[in-house]
This record gives sequence, structure tokens and C-alpha cells, in this order.
Amino acid sequence: MADYNLLFKKVKSASRKLMAVEDAAIENVLSSLVQISLAETQFILAENAKDLAMMDINDPKYDRLKLTEERIKAICEELTQVKNLPSPLDKIIEEKILPNRLSLKKISVPLGVLGVIYEARPNVTFDVFALVLKSGNGLILKGGSDADHSNRAIMSLIHRALEENGLPTEAFQLLPPDREATKALLEAVDFVDVIIPRGSQGLIDFVRQNSKVPVIETGAGIVHTYFDESADLEKGKAIIFNSKTRRPSVCNSLDCLIIHRDRLTDLPELVEKLLSAGVTVFADEASFPWISNHPLVEKAREEHFGTEFLSLKMSIKTVSNLEEALDHIAQYSSKHSEAIISENPTNIDLFLKSVDAAAVYANASTAFTDGNQFGLGAEIGISTQKLHARGPMALNELTSYKWVIKGDGQIRE
Repeated sequence: MADYNLLFKKVKSASRKLMAVEDAAIENVLSSLVQISLAETQFILAENAKDLAMMDINDPKYDRLKLTEERIKAICEELTQVKNLPSPLDKIIEEKILPNRLSLKKISVPLGVLGVIYEARPNVTFDVFALVLKSGNGLILKGGSDADHSNRAIMSLIHRALEENGLPTEAFQLLPPDREATKALLEAVDFVDVIIPRGSQGLIDFVRQNSKVPVIETGAGIVHTYFDESADLEKGKAIIFNSKTRRPSVCNSLDCLIIHRDRLTDLPELVEKLLSAGVTVFADEASFPWISNHPLVEKAREEHFGTEFLSLKMSIKTVSNLEEALDHIAQYSSKHSEAIISENPTNIDLFLKSVDAAAVYANASTAFTDGNQFGLGAEIGISTQKLHARGPMALNELTSYKWVIKGDGQIRE
């Protein structure tokens, strides 16, 4: 059995050295990683091809796993954005002087050592490293077997960039893709400060149920868009199509269209482009007759609601009013991203106030729930919980704080 605790101890020890690293050195590492990654694009793609060869092309995870020259260039652009962001560390969050002349400052500090468990998304290896390095944290990555060749290739480039700039490679490690490594990481209470799972609901549930280390939940998105009685048809067609088809394998893609009963006459036009793009639609009893003549339309069953499809599939739920739409979302939402399409200011305001989700939209595509789109450079995940962080987690969300107190001999009576 591998001695993972020895590895974890080395990560924790090396991560402490990061506190003394100047911002310029961190920026140099990220610049080096961009240059190395662009130069080694064919190496990355060759290793990624080994992973792709072992996955069914029809698997919803295939698109997440796949790297291309364009995607590597986009990843490098995000690395550059993170490099150019201001450091989140040593910010004065609050300061005061007490009546006894004690000086108090509340300042931002790294979380410590992060353990990130993720599935078939090799871009996460790049994104997480950049954010963790910039925020002064150590990192233990645990990728899935589906992307192991890709992840190891990327980590080798990361270590090259660190070595070129004199930073400790020991602070950033990738574990083997096996259960033994997962178990060790989830039990590493003396060495790891927080675990962040990125992947399916099954992965998130497993980590939450088995981790002895504190967990921040990210990832699963069961996304709804409500087409209100007053909705603009042209806006609706564009928003719904983009939300579903831009990248159906990601967590911000549309899973369920909720439509007001009085707008069912517009349903054929609303879904026409979706069906042409190959989207399978599971329509409830009220909506099915309006689009039943298309071969990609099926009758919805209970399991089609509350499902994150991660593919070109979508359900339709018919409601009689906004309250019913809110009730459906409350029952099936994963608290990720929810949207309303409406021209009624009262309904929009009530929707935005009432829906319990990390991101709520009015008249816009849920595809924007993304750290880069929010101007955060990149993200470590979309937190769907409420403690510590919510929504896209980037640099500021990878910090905690401590109180710094300065005195001149004060003692407490």
C-alpha cells in the first residue's frame, strides 16, 4: 500500500514556502506554462487521444474529455487572464483600533492545501493549478482513470514550469486514478484543509458521504428555464437554443424548459431549431400533443425531471402560473443556475428573489455561469452550497482570513 500520508506531508510542508513567493514569480510560472503548453500542444493531444480511444464517442463525458488545438489555446488565454489578475492575498478585509489601543486587522490568507477530485475533464488540471498557485495554496489532484494520460501529460508540463522558475514542485501533486488514492485523500485530515469534488452528482455524493476533510460541493447542474406568459418569442428561441446546445455536456446547460400553459401555441416554434439540432425532447402530458409529430419527441416520465442530461436531451414541464414554475424548480433544482424569460417586471423580480440557486437569470442564457464569463479568469468549480462560497469559485474563494493583532504591552484584566 502506498504511503500517501508521506506524500501529503510533503505537499503541506512545501505549500508553506509559497507564502514567501513574490507575485512576479507566480506570474512567471503561469507565463512559462502558457509557452510550454503551446509548444507541446501535439504532445498533449497525443496523450489525450489515448484517453479518447478508451471512451465511447456517444458517452456524454466524451466532449468534456476531448482536447483540441483551439481548446488548448483557450485554456492558455485563461491562464494568462489568471496571471494578470491581482493577488487575492494580504487584502485588508477589516481593520479597527480598540479602546485599549490594540490594532486589529482581518486579512486574506490561503486556505492551505486543497484536494480536488474530478472526472473526465483534463482542462480542470490547468485551471485548478493556476488558481491554486495564484492564491498561495498547495494542491493534491485526484483525476479519474478516463483522463489519466491527459492529466499526467499536463502535470508534467506544470512541473516543468515550476522548476524553470524555482518554485517547489512538491506543493502540487497528481494522485493515481484508483480507489486507494481517493480513500487516502478523503481521510487526510492532518494534511488537507478542504476537498472540492468536480463531476457527477454521484461523485459529489460519494465525497460528501465519505470525506473526513471539509468539503465544498461543486458541479452538478440541473438547470431550468421558465418561459413566462409574457415572454418574448424571439428572445426565448435564442436563449433556449443557446442554453441547451452551446455545450450540452457542461453543468450550466439547460435540462428542463418550463412553459406557461398559455404559450403552448408557441412551443413548436420554440423547439423547432432544437429538434433540427438533434435534441431529444421529453414532453409532459400537456405539451406533448403540440410537438408529437416529430420523431425526437417522446412522452416524459418522472425520471426525466430532476435529471442532469449532459447531452442533447431536454424535458418540458407545463405550468399554469409562476408559482407552479417556482414549485417545480424548488423540487428538482440542484441550486446551480435557473432562468426566467419574461417581459413582466413583477414576475421577473419575484423569480429572482424566490429561486434558491447560485446564479439566477432574467432574459439571458444560463451558459454564462462560468468563472471566465464572470470576469474571474477561470474557476475551480461552481459551488452549489452556501457556506464559504457560492457560484463560480475563483481566486477570492480560495482564501480564508486571519486576525492580526498588534499591541504595546496590553494585558486583559
